[in-house]
Amino acid sequence: MTNHSIAPPPELLQRLLDLCDNSVEPSWHWKTVDKATALLAEACQHGADQELEACCEWLKADGYPGTVIDLRAARRPSPKPPSLKQQALCALIDGIERGGHDQSDIDTIRRAIEALPE
Repeated sequence: MTNHSIAPPPELLQRLLDLCDNSVEPSWHWKTVDKATALLAEACQHGADQELEACCEWLKADGYPGTVIDLRAARRPSPKPPSLKQQALCALIDGIERGGHDQSDIDTIRRAIEALPE
C-alpha cells in the first residue's frame, strides 16, 4: 500500500506564511481572519481529498471498484446548480462589469422576475 502523507502542499503552506506579519519568523498574527479561515479550510479539504484517494485506491486493490464510485458520490457529491435568483444576480453583475448585458443575461433576469409571485 502506498504511503499517503496527509499534509498540505507547499503552495498552501507558503500562502499561510504569507498571511503572517513576518514570513521569516511567523508571529501568527493574521492580516485578515477571512483569508486565514479560507486558507485553513482549503488545507483541510486537501487532506480530506488525499484521504479519500487513499481509501479509493485501497478499495480498488481489494477488488471493489463499484464501491469506489459509490464512495466518491457520497463524499464528493456534485454541486447543486445555482438557483434562478443566483443566476440572475450573476447575469446582472456580469453585464455591469462588461458595460452592457447580452441577450442571455436579459433572458436570465427576465425568467427570474417572471418567477416572482405577483
